[in-house]
Amino acid sequence: MKWTANRVRQTFLEFFKERGHIIVPSSPLLPWNDPTLLFTNAGMNQFKPYFLGEEEPPFRRATSVQKCMRAGGKHNDLDNVGFTRRHHTFFEMLGNFSFGDYFKLEAIKWAWELLTDVYGLEKDRMWATVYLDDDEAYAIWRDEIGLPEERILRLGKKDNFWEMGDTGPCGPCSELHYDQGPEFDPIQKDPSEEGERFLELWNLVFMQFNRREDGTLEPLPNKNIDTGMGLERLLAVLQRVDSNFHTDLFMPIIEEAERITGVKYDFGPEGAPFRVLADHTRALVFAITDGIYPSNFGRGYVLRRILRRAHRFAQKIGFEDKPIIYRLAPVVVEIMGDAYPELKERKAEVELIIKKEEEKFIEHVARNLPRLREALEAAREKGIIDGKDVFKFYDTYGLPLDLIEEYAEDYRVKIDWDGFDREMALQKERAREKSTFRMEIPEWKVLDPDYSESEFLGYRTTESTGKLVKYAVKGKKVYLVLDRTPFYAESGGQVGDKGYISGEFDGRSFLFKVEDTQKFGKDIVHIGKVVHGELPEESVEVSARVDRDLRFAAQRAHTATHLLHKALRETLGEHARQEGSLVEPDRLRFDFVHFQPVKDEEIREIERIVNSKIMENIEVKKEWMPYREALKQGVIALFGEKYGETVRVVSVGDYSKELCGGTHVERTGDIGFFKIVREESVASGIRRIEALVGFKALEYAEENEETLKNLGALLHTETRKVIPRVTKLMEEKDKLEKELHALSDILANEIFKTMEPESLNGVLVYKFAAKGVTPDVLKRISDRINEKHGGKGYIVALGTDKNGRAHIFVRVSEDLKGKISARELIRRVSSIIKGGGGGSDLKAEGGGKEPGKVKEALDTIFNEVSREVKNG
Repeated sequence: MKWTANRVRQTFLEFFKERGHIIVPSSPLLPWNDPTLLFTNAGMNQFKPYFLGEEEPPFRRATSVQKCMRAGGKHNDLDNVGFTRRHHTFFEMLGNFSFGDYFKLEAIKWAWELLTDVYGLEKDRMWATVYLDDDEAYAIWRDEIGLPEERILRLGKKDNFWEMGDTGPCGPCSELHYDQGPEFDPIQKDPSEEGERFLELWNLVFMQFNRREDGTLEPLPNKNIDTGMGLERLLAVLQRVDSNFHTDLFMPIIEEAERITGVKYDFGPEGAPFRVLADHTRALVFAITDGIYPSNFGRGYVLRRILRRAHRFAQKIGFEDKPIIYRLAPVVVEIMGDAYPELKERKAEVELIIKKEEEKFIEHVARNLPRLREALEAAREKGIIDGKDVFKFYDTYGLPLDLIEEYAEDYRVKIDWDGFDREMALQKERAREKSTFRMEIPEWKVLDPDYSESEFLGYRTTESTGKLVKYAVKGKKVYLVLDRTPFYAESGGQVGDKGYISGEFDGRSFLFKVEDTQKFGKDIVHIGKVVHGELPEESVEVSARVDRDLRFAAQRAHTATHLLHKALRETLGEHARQEGSLVEPDRLRFDFVHFQPVKDEEIREIERIVNSKIMENIEVKKEWMPYREALKQGVIALFGEKYGETVRVVSVGDYSKELCGGTHVERTGDIGFFKIVREESVASGIRRIEALVGFKALEYAEENEETLKNLGALLHTETRKVIPRVTKLMEEKDKLEKELHALSDILANEIFKTMEPESLNGVLVYKFAAKGVTPDVLKRISDRINEKHGGKGYIVALGTDKNGRAHIFVRVSEDLKGKISARELIRRVSSIIKGGGGGSDLKAEGGGKEPGKVKEALDTIFNEVSREVKNG
């Protein structure tokens, strides 16, 4: 019976299910609450809290087939992909896990049983490696399994000791290797040597120690098992092929690439472009499905680099100016969709995102590659390309540095990085000089040496007392810090509060106007000016009062952003995640992931959803809870934000749940009304919505209503009939313009018939002032002249006065280009008609406030032309 990828997966899971393991679905490639990882890169990632003892596992045995990606950071196989048999960006990890249950004996026995008895691998081809002093594992392989001692190798820490980090859980491991035969590598003698003959299939980690900060090891109270076996490697062995890429996981993608390109796949080194396309397409499809999108930052940048690398290799097989990766994506879904149904659910969306990204790359980057290739070709002789040139390609043409490096390697040209760094430093200095903003506070005047940090009271009140503990003055700005304050410091997109702080000391009083509130370290800093009195020299009790109207208006907008975020995901898809926001009083700006303009009907649906939730008057709950508990409840956490162990969850009933430190309304009805006023692109794959709420939304609606009423009055029609009336007027306008166009042609022909040029040294000069005609007629006259003379040997200077303005038009035939400039002639007479103008050397026009000076301007042009012609 043939081993397929689906059969291998299912067999693995069923084998361990029969041995008491819970089948746990794969976690997404977007790591769950682990800022240390770019991508999920091992089966144990989702079980990390159990291994670390942070959470009690709900089961003692688990098994999974985990989606993994290694394309950035420490685990980066990207540059090897396509050139080796085994390296991938995306791969699947088969694993079984024990949390304080079974240990080495069971893990080794089951691994041996599955590989040899179930999958049928030859026992005499199997080798095992153990940590050099792990006598227990060595004895199990020798005595329990019966593996000959010569096929059990003791290796050092580099190969057979696993650690989660510098400190924490760790332990020895045992690896199973399969001897593929000397035909794969005649030099390699055993798994301790580098080579292709002995293939590592399965790694069994025996997590039995805790490494302390001083480097010593102490036994763990619970010993754990963590194993990992690459599906792609195992499948290649079972299907008896020489490369992972020649299994049923990859070959259908390669065959589709053959069909699209018309190029035959080479099973050797020349086939690398096909292998890169197959691997990278899989990575892109799975990553985007799991909510990771191409961008210029973090995971998104890695994804963008994968796509660019794939397209670069597509160029090598003739696909330079057309997208191809999105056309391979459906094959990935066809191969993997049964095992991962989410691929089918998001198929169309993923294809669209990949296609848009490919098209953008082709348009904005690939079109500049010929320039880069030309520069690298020119630099071949010296063997190095100047740093200035590299900076130009990076800064002016927008080519990514990694792409420039890859092409430089292809041309065997080094990069002058010192020169590049100098250009980059100069650019930064220029940017600093242009920047006028500096977030600097002068030295603090400390009034209370015992103060440590500001306490925020603003969730409960907008007025409170507190102690003035320090302040600073810089120019006209004053900075105050209180030990307790109701003022919200700008954070999470919500602007800082405004209001007043007042106090008394020594029989005197002062009033401080807070114009902004910011957070600096542990200080909540009130920024503004003293409007009455002066600040004290010692710590005093003060009254702090937030502008309630502005605060409540900001709260309305902030809660509305949460409703909008949810409505966007409902309407556009789960990919429409927040990328940034600004929350001001009754106004919000919201940036989100989306790869095409939001349609009008989608805008209306989003507005309808948000306003329906407002009308439901849902309670908005704010509660503190452990971070992991919040995530279990499905709370939205924003990527890039740092969260502590305890977090604040803002819930709008069951509709929306997000981690948020901002201030919010008590019930959605307090928002009043929500209206989107603008939708636009702000970056590749990032859209922006601007919306109004509360009173500003009401004012916006009233202004639009007033405009519509006034328009109806002007058109002498009811407001509901304005659109049909305007449509009719536009149709009439189009009709009149066509008639005017025809009349202008007739008029131009009639005027042209009356014109006689003057010949100056073989050049025909037409000079004519046509009173009361439009500038368009002048251009049409010049067209007739051009047709008559076959585009050669003439200069035209025409003028008219129309609607109280002077208009001049000059045209020079193609053969006189470089000798007489139409633009220069217009420039010379602009002052005569008191105006300006512009154009090209062949055609130029100008206008001015002196219609009576048209003839003088034309005479001046004629004289200038006469002088130029006489001078040759």
